[in-house]
Amino acid sequence: MTGNRSTCRSCGGKRLETVLDLGRTPLADALLTVEELGRPEPEYPLEAVFCRDCSLVQIIETVPPEELFCRRYPYYSSFSDELLRHSSENALELIGTRRLGSQSLVVEIASNDGYLLKNFVQNGIPCLGIDPARGPADAAEKAGVPTHCGFFDAELVGKLRGMGKRADVIIANNVLAHVADSKGFLDGIRTLLKEGGIAVIEVPYVRELVDKCEFDTIYHEHLCYFSGTSADRFLRGRGLYLNSVRRIPIHGGSLRLYVGLRDEPDASVKALLHEERRDGVDGFSYYNDFAIKAGNIKNGLNLMLRILRNGGNRIAAYGAAAKGATLLNYTGIGADLIDFVADRNIHKQGLYMPGKRIPISAPERLIEEMPDYVLILAWNFAEEIIGQQQEYRAAGGKFIVPIPEWKVA
Repeated sequence: MTGNRSTCRSCGGKRLETVLDLGRTPLADALLTVEELGRPEPEYPLEAVFCRDCSLVQIIETVPPEELFCRRYPYYSSFSDELLRHSSENALELIGTRRLGSQSLVVEIASNDGYLLKNFVQNGIPCLGIDPARGPADAAEKAGVPTHCGFFDAELVGKLRGMGKRADVIIANNVLAHVADSKGFLDGIRTLLKEGGIAVIEVPYVRELVDKCEFDTIYHEHLCYFSGTSADRFLRGRGLYLNSVRRIPIHGGSLRLYVGLRDEPDASVKALLHEERRDGVDGFSYYNDFAIKAGNIKNGLNLMLRILRNGGNRIAAYGAAAKGATLLNYTGIGADLIDFVADRNIHKQGLYMPGKRIPISAPERLIEEMPDYVLILAWNFAEEIIGQQQEYRAAGGKFIVPIPEWKVA
């Protein structure tokens, strides 16, 4: 289903309450070429709501996935050292705890450029990546990771089952929240998973989003924002069960869900669900002042950058991330304040940020031009970015981290 929804993506309930309305924005990953600068950009409503019936936070607009993920998709996971470390640790732990070997099968949905599955390949464990974006899928194949370029849907699952394939482990990191047909997605996992197998699913944690006011993680690719409570209810509705859970720091705070075909929750699940009930995460009042806090960051950051600019300072940004597009478009920070955005991803260099049309350059430009300040748009990797740019910092450059409160680092 595409377009504007009036019912919950999980339970079908109609009691949806607005958490934050970011207005109409362009697609966060739709970076522009020089030729496209003269054309109007498609914009879509971006409004996050809370379901009073199952507590799922979600956006109500559904953009066709072919438009989101198949059009020159620029995200390549391997450009982040922190994400590579995180993924390697996850893979090696699964190899050990699940006793995976040459007779096992690991399937990753939204496998991108093979950044995670290559750890299984290196250990002689059969695997299959599934990703609809041609560029990253081709990069994965070149890295030796078998990859199907397409969506994870009922047709593909049927073909795999017809070939006798069942997965010991299914990995789905930062994809469940992206899927419009999320119920069909979970049905596919249930069908492909071996009896006794496990699905490992990572999702941004809505509690971190609210507590740290991470409003810029809301964009059209992210349809849902899960708590442990809403995830547990969602999974149960499709015959899957949350049996273990772990809070992890990646992407500003996420949940790693360990999901099976039997209802066998361990102490970690019971503790998280109890904690969320105790603190009211499953009720709308928890989200009441989120929009006010986001507005305060918007106004404060905008004012601070304008004061710096009016004082003769040059300002650049770092990280042409999707969250950066949301932050720039929501706050109104544009090319009048930011000269350029630096990014390591060669597939983004030479393009322009959606909406605000700020040029994207290689990080070397920071040393070449020495702006006085650099606004870190990919603040979830701030430590990694600052560590990589010690030469700029040693020469007197300063970094601004915008979330959860702007500060100079």
